[in-house]
Amino acid sequence: MHINASGFLFITDSGNDDIYKMDTLGRVIKSTGGHGWAEATFDNPVDIFATALSIYVADKNNHRIQRFDKDLNPISSLYTRDNDDPNSRFGYPLSCVIVPQGDLFILDSENKRILKFDLFGNFIQNFGGYDYGKYALNNPIAMAGDFNNFIYVADGKTIFIYDQFGNGIGEIKGTDDFVSINIIFDNMTINSKDKIYYYDLKQRTGVLENIKIDTDNNKEEIKSSLIFNKKLYVLTSKEIQIFQRP
Repeated sequence: MHINASGFLFITDSGNDDIYKMDTLGRVIKSTGGHGWAEATFDNPVDIFATALSIYVADKNNHRIQRFDKDLNPISSLYTRDNDDPNSRFGYPLSCVIVPQGDLFILDSENKRILKFDLFGNFIQNFGGYDYGKYALNNPIAMAGDFNNFIYVADGKTIFIYDQFGNGIGEIKGTDDFVSINIIFDNMTINSKDKIYYYDLKQRTGVLENIKIDTDNNKEEIKSSLIFNKKLYVLTSKEIQIFQRP
């Protein structure tokens, strides 16, 4: 789940191989997809990222990133798994992010690393691989980017932080295995299957705040979460729940 600056939610349904554009009242504006390899079809779309004009989908089992316009019309796709250069190959992508400077970052689960491409799909570098020492990824599951072009990767109970050049610059420790991470403006939300955490990117205290929600109305496993306009949006396997954020 992601949201653009205009307030439209974009959601992937990996079970049905569909993606949806919704307003903040939960009304479906448009959907597209279906199982397949052709343009605008998917095989397990696991993550979505929205800018003002473009939507990027991590089409996991098709080993590609598909790009759409804001109305979910297909534009292009990026596939490198058969490239001669092993440095530029990615497989089973789990997440994708566009940072303000325009570069595309892809979380490559097959090789447990991050790949960076420019606006035109030209490969720039990879980082976070087995040779990255303290900042080597072990079981990365999701990724987000902030306005400083920093990249945050949820890996087990740790969030690794890299700068735009791929240098490891910090980490945030948690107590649960994370499943999703989202950054909207200065608000970062990270969630496990049953808990949601908040991190203020203005303060950068290194401490995650546990967001308490009405557990009586939240029995389903949490898939994703984000904060937009002082509201917390929680995606479960059945619905989107909305809470007022103080």
